[in-house]
Amino acid sequence: MTTAKRDTYTPETLLSVAVQVFIERGYDGTSMEHLSKAAGISKSSIYHHVTGKEELLRRAVSRALDELFGILDEEHARAGTAAERLEYVVRRMVEVLMAELPYVTLLLRVRGNTGTERWALERRREFDHRVAALLKDAAAEGDVRADVEVRLATRLVFGMINSIVEWYRPEGPDGRGGGSGTGEREVVEAVARLVFGGLRKAS
Repeated sequence: MTTAKRDTYTPETLLSVAVQVFIERGYDGTSMEHLSKAAGISKSSIYHHVTGKEELLRRAVSRALDELFGILDEEHARAGTAAERLEYVVRRMVEVLMAELPYVTLLLRVRGNTGTERWALERRREFDHRVAALLKDAAAEGDVRADVEVRLATRLVFGMINSIVEWYRPEGPDGRGGGSGTGEREVVEAVARLVFGGLRKAS
């Protein structure tokens, strides 16, 4: 039984298990023994796929970061007014967060105690700065209200989006997600309405 499990284990399934353990125990509180038990394979089998737990962490946060940075290269994130691009990016951020929930959750919880964590934090800051620049441009173009300080608005927007990892669950009534019956599309639309209803100038 154990041998068959090892034979069918893949780097992707191992990564999925590792992410869940990192989230539950914290990266620092996770040992290779914990990962071995959770995966149901020996430590030597894990080392067959990766050099250690930090490589698993890097693969996990890279997946989240690649998805987030990919948004900025999409057509609608590069064309139109700054406000239009910002709204598109915000909507896509929520979609990516929910689609890659465990990986983004882990990314948001890294603390900078290892080289990989510090690298991830620096990449996160770079992404945040690029989104903040869109908000600043939208303000300069006169499309968002002038009585809200840009840096404060940026922090509040990220705070709202990032908090989704604390309560959103894909499983829910009728498989709709959210745990409380809130579907992905409903979450995206609610965030967009709250953010841009508050930021846009009254017409």
